[in-house]
Amino acid sequence: MPGFSKILIANRGEIACRLQRTAQALGYRTVAVFSDADADALHVQMADEAVNIGPAPVQQSYLNIQAIIDAARRTGADAMHPGYGFLSENAAFARACQDAGITFIGPSPEAIELMGSKRRSKIAMLNAGVPCIEGYQGAEQDDATLIREADRIGYPLMIKASAGGGGRGMRLVHGATDLVQQLRSARSEALHGFGSDELILEQALIEPRHVEVQLFGDSHGNLIYLGERDCSIQRRHQKVIEEAPCPVMTSPLRQAMGEAALKAGRAVNYVGAGTVEFLLDARGQFYFLEMNTRLQVEHPVTEFITGLDLVAWQLNIAQGQALPLRQEDVQLKGHAMEVRLYAEDPAQGFLPQTGRVASWEPRLQDGVRIDHGLIESQEISPFYDPLLGKIIAHGQTREEARRKLLRAVQDCVLLGVQSNQRLLVSLLQHPQFIGGEFSTGFIEQHFAEHSSLQRQVPSAEHLAIAAALFYQASAQAHPVALAGWRNNASVPLHYRLALDDQDWPVALHAVPGEPLRVEVASRHLELKIIQSDGRWATVQLDGVRQRHAYRMEAGQLWLFTAPGSLRLVDRTQAPACSQASVSCGTLKAPMDGAVIDVLVSEGCKVSKGQLLVVLEAMKMEHPLKSGIDGVLKRLQVRVGDQVKNRQILLEVE
Repeated sequence: MPGFSKILIANRGEIACRLQRTAQALGYRTVAVFSDADADALHVQMADEAVNIGPAPVQQSYLNIQAIIDAARRTGADAMHPGYGFLSENAAFARACQDAGITFIGPSPEAIELMGSKRRSKIAMLNAGVPCIEGYQGAEQDDATLIREADRIGYPLMIKASAGGGGRGMRLVHGATDLVQQLRSARSEALHGFGSDELILEQALIEPRHVEVQLFGDSHGNLIYLGERDCSIQRRHQKVIEEAPCPVMTSPLRQAMGEAALKAGRAVNYVGAGTVEFLLDARGQFYFLEMNTRLQVEHPVTEFITGLDLVAWQLNIAQGQALPLRQEDVQLKGHAMEVRLYAEDPAQGFLPQTGRVASWEPRLQDGVRIDHGLIESQEISPFYDPLLGKIIAHGQTREEARRKLLRAVQDCVLLGVQSNQRLLVSLLQHPQFIGGEFSTGFIEQHFAEHSSLQRQVPSAEHLAIAAALFYQASAQAHPVALAGWRNNASVPLHYRLALDDQDWPVALHAVPGEPLRVEVASRHLELKIIQSDGRWATVQLDGVRQRHAYRMEAGQLWLFTAPGSLRLVDRTQAPACSQASVSCGTLKAPMDGAVIDVLVSEGCKVSKGQLLVVLEAMKMEHPLKSGIDGVLKRLQVRVGDQVKNRQILLEVE
């Protein structure tokens, strides 16, 4: 008799969709769970059955163990796949599945519990003979102990949430003066994100590579590794680009790291898919970082170079089958590279972004795979991780994979929500990335002043296209009203187009039967709209034809350009107003989110740079500070409030 036939996927977004594709292809029935915010999501539409498990906040839905177990009972699901994030590394959830007679597709609760604690797992790895970084992983967690241990380790050092992952609860500390504040912040973020404020301290390695080994074990005692992945391109300790194999890997180093990963797996009798993460320094020395007892976001690059379906392996192992390969049978072919598409604004410190997806057209080609959970018109909410999807490419060489990936990133159309697409293009084009010369500090070192991390400035060509599309929309809506000036070439139509808080004047001359003449930024351009249907426009600009995706509504235009998208607003009829100074005393929410801490009260004195409010959005804490010295005149929020993007929180006079 088979072990299970219907799988409940206790997750959402792109990973829930990806899991369903393999499960359904293998003949399993699937059950999706969803919060109120995800009622119309793609993973819900793909499933054979779906169950609402509660309101949007994760604690009331995707982290609600009882609601998920109840959904499995109601639908007759006899297996549970946790995906990654949420409850995927929660030992209590794995035990709850066992107690309910549901097969948990993952390792044992004991392995999850041990390896899910950075403190306890590091002790276990030291005992198993796995190389580890100098640090403190003791049970005493008071400030005095951590300050004393930090002095012993030396600076710079890393604070890490013991139960954490994905960069949350992690802080780099350069000196003793910053330690106490960073401990408070890391504890708070860890408690909100993982339910535990336990921390560890580690010596900070300077410019290491982040290299991880894919591990697989079965219930028959077999354990193998499937090569490695380089995940060094990161922002805020979260991965942005991953590739396999590592560009600087040698056969002896791969074997040494693989054997160390096997030691880690044997120490906990590991069964299922797992990843052992290491830091690799310039001398070729590597150190244990952590073990993730689940499928990784970046698993597709390993699937590309091995030709294996890792989710199918997970399902077969959970059914009691033995691993289909021995270590000597594992072959790595070609090179694979993946980028993570995030809803965030790199120009604002990678602030997560919310909004409605106006257009999503992923562009596939040979050797390219796109894992996502997006559909047009869905809302990107503040309640979940900002990861929208992944674009992955495979080639015979690293350069072929990079070139395919670059084109795929440039061609994927995403409109309606700000993303990191422009940054991804710049990273893939950087000479040192092309040469494979990078470390975990790559973005900080090479992109601090890069244009892709600055506020976007539209080109004269893009402003001209936008003005032409606004003109066309007005002409179609009000043909009679525009007839008078359109027949007089000497009278231009003046536009004021805005991106964020900056305006650009554009003059447009229209003569029936002739191309539009546009004056913008001291440039004179000739433009003709050849075709447009509300989704795509073909334009001829100074004799060269281009095709652009776009969406227009209520005086707002989303225009897709090769590096990403632009949100331009027609402010021609809006009253002119002076821009607010950066030193303005009005503090506004930079995104939708929840207020988790208010550190001031009305009437108190504040100084420039002082922390005033802490906002939580998309599983991260965002400290909001005063822009000026002054007195807090008005406080308009309190702890627990849900706030919208640009909502006024307080005013300093």
